[in-house]
Amino acid sequence: MYRQFQEDIRRHFLQYLKSHFGIENMPLKLETPPQVNFGEIALPVAFDLAKQLKKAPRAIAQDIAETVGSIEGVVRVSVAAAGYLNLHLDRSRFLRRVLTAPSGARPPIDPGPEKIIVEHTNINPNKAAHIGHLRNAVLGDSFVRLLRSLGRTVEVQNYIDNTGVQVADVVVGFEHIEKLSASQVEERIGGSNGRFDFYCWDLYARVSRFYDEDADRLKWRSETLHRIEHGGNDTARLADLMATAIVRAHLATMSRINVQYDLLPRESDILHLKFWDQAFTQLKDRGAIVLETAGKNKGCWVMRAEGAEKSSPANEESAHDEDKIIVRSNGTVTYVGKDIAYQLWKFGLLGKDFYYSPFHTYSDGHVLWMTRSEPASRATPPPHFGKGSAVYNVIDVRQSYLQNVVVQGLRTLGFQEAAEHSTHFDYEMVALSPRCCSDLGIELSAEDQKRPYVEVSGRKGLGVKADDLIDQLIRKSREEVAKRHPDMDVAGMNTVARQIAVGGLRYFLLKYTLHSVIAFDFDEALSFEGETGPYIQYAVVRSKNIFRKLAEEHKDFSLDDLRKKALLEDYRGFLDGPEHDEFWTLILLASQLSAVVAQAVSSREPATVAKFAFNLAQTFNNFYHKHRILPEPDAKKKEFLLVLVDIVARTLEEALNLLGIEVPERM
Repeated sequence: MYRQFQEDIRRHFLQYLKSHFGIENMPLKLETPPQVNFGEIALPVAFDLAKQLKKAPRAIAQDIAETVGSIEGVVRVSVAAAGYLNLHLDRSRFLRRVLTAPSGARPPIDPGPEKIIVEHTNINPNKAAHIGHLRNAVLGDSFVRLLRSLGRTVEVQNYIDNTGVQVADVVVGFEHIEKLSASQVEERIGGSNGRFDFYCWDLYARVSRFYDEDADRLKWRSETLHRIEHGGNDTARLADLMATAIVRAHLATMSRINVQYDLLPRESDILHLKFWDQAFTQLKDRGAIVLETAGKNKGCWVMRAEGAEKSSPANEESAHDEDKIIVRSNGTVTYVGKDIAYQLWKFGLLGKDFYYSPFHTYSDGHVLWMTRSEPASRATPPPHFGKGSAVYNVIDVRQSYLQNVVVQGLRTLGFQEAAEHSTHFDYEMVALSPRCCSDLGIELSAEDQKRPYVEVSGRKGLGVKADDLIDQLIRKSREEVAKRHPDMDVAGMNTVARQIAVGGLRYFLLKYTLHSVIAFDFDEALSFEGETGPYIQYAVVRSKNIFRKLAEEHKDFSLDDLRKKALLEDYRGFLDGPEHDEFWTLILLASQLSAVVAQAVSSREPATVAKFAFNLAQTFNNFYHKHRILPEPDAKKKEFLLVLVDIVARTLEEALNLLGIEVPERM
């Protein structure tokens, strides 16, 4: 609502500048004054006009204040300091707009891409998900929620690299360490020997040690990769069985933290449908890649680093150090090569498409589809996938170089617009606090215990499985719920504990800016105080408790009736004047969610919404502790206070939903 009001103000002043000064399309900044009594919106436009008009900013501001005329929703325009224009809003009228503003999805103010593709999670299907994958999934999922709240059409993809090195390594483990065939692995998947993704986690670490013991064993990796990519053999079947089983385990893990997808594109289908062949032909024809005939990359197809062709012969070898290998000398395609083909498909630029089949149905009925390399019989046709106008790839910052190579490939092929709308949504890693390691039973050296955080490594087996982390969070949360509500039934206690645990986890992963390294800590994530998910959840629960108690005391009470009555009332007596600034500040802050969402999307920082939710919860809690709402003797003031509580509760609940966080019934 506040965002729409800002745009109305912006349009009014742009029209005024054109008619009064003959100035068109001038950038117009809207700022927030340092104190609410100075007004609600500040415009430094007079400073921008000073040079053109050759007048002092304050004189220009005074002229504007006197001639700008009536502005809808503004009661006064004042001049402050050296020339700021401060707009003072009609508080009662603004409150009415807040009360009538629709919740949920809003149409975008500015035109945007017709369809946005967000690719996130992308866990190698060779072992259980770990804590770092959770940050990727939570960031991607929250960004999708933010885009959709602005009315954008978004397709969520989770790329499955089922023919890569990591999968090949675990297959090596099955075939050369465990001595198991594809049929035996299939029995193990369906057996009762514990979680298959956990088993593969340990096997992957064993394979790493297996290679370290004898470097000659690495030849099995290359041979396995070849057989997997070629298909039609027992090794490829084993890899497919393993990857599919682990993908299902990953989906179950991500469902626990409220993450869903629309499509699972598989790398094997990109290969079997000759996506790469099509992309390879385009890249060769355009000279985007070249075959090396000498040096360390001899026999490889490489993409020259931008600017490398301008290097002198004297430093030719060093100039090509950054050249990216697209096809290895043994003929296998690297990850980035397949990703270029995949990126072309996302934008509808490849001229080829997948086949599709339903893979999973979520509890809410949403169907997740998976790509196929051959037609499948199905009762219903699939949705139209791909052909996005913009693409966001949520991948950690360590992949920045490879993502740049993908964009370089688009540019070299002449797809400038696609390159401009291909965005690497990068973020920093997740580590563990030493205290968290202790809680999880991870032994640390004396030196590591002194570090601010401990890095994890799946290849070394040093890490935290996502499900273990979630289980531990739920256990700790359940202990707290049991202390507070010993009379709650078991099912209810488990539900609340899960909601608090997931809320604490998601908020912890979202509150930090993208380029901050996170050191996860159980106590910090689950605290009911401070900047945490449970703190914000509790603010909503507290507000809803007020209405529940009111309904218990007055059987005829209806929240809908309160909202309808509020639209007819004039609460000016509780809004105007500095003595009521605290009420006004709460309303003004709550109204800014849509503006905060727009800012979070444009800056690609979901942390902006997380910070907003915490600030609103904190402001509300201060208000709650100061005012005795239900015992308030003045009937009209009590009604007004209840209206404020309702506004905050609805706004916080919507903000939490955008962060993928549920609100428990009790806390």
